[in-house]
Amino acid sequence: MEYIGGTWGYHSGEWGQSGVRGEGQPMFLGTHAPRLDDKGRLVLPAKFREQLAAGLVLTKGQDRSIVVWPAAEFSAYSERLNEASRSDARVRAYLRVLFSGASDEIPDRQGRITVPTSLREYAGLDRDVIVVGNGTTAEIWDSSTWESYLGSQEDDFSGIDEEVIPGVM
Repeated sequence: MEYIGGTWGYHSGEWGQSGVRGEGQPMFLGTHAPRLDDKGRLVLPAKFREQLAAGLVLTKGQDRSIVVWPAAEFSAYSERLNEASRSDARVRAYLRVLFSGASDEIPDRQGRITVPTSLREYAGLDRDVIVVGNGTTAEIWDSSTWESYLGSQEDDFSGIDEEVIPGVM
């Protein structure tokens, strides 16, 4: 196990600090239920803090959630996006929405981050939120929106096959 880019990770087939195999990328797993305080601050789940200690980026998610990116992951994603043709109006629109709503944060000593008002409004966040691991990112959801979303997806989950995620299943 090696300390790579601000996080413990596995390398050459070793197990990472989180107990999940990978290539040194952060791995966010599980469902957590912190609360937003009156100032819009969120205490990050303890399991995620070390991986996000060096900084993170919050962006709009595509299902009215907020995506939490480790800063290095967001930087790599941004580089891949910049390879897309900006002559395509859909690419320009996606980039504008993604970057205009993005906010870079560094957690404080208590593991808190401030979720900007514009992102809280976008995701409909109030006090009760859910933070879910999504592999190399995490997501922040309004708790009732998450429960509704999860309920609508669980039946379809068992039917997902190679047509949806080629070469994985």
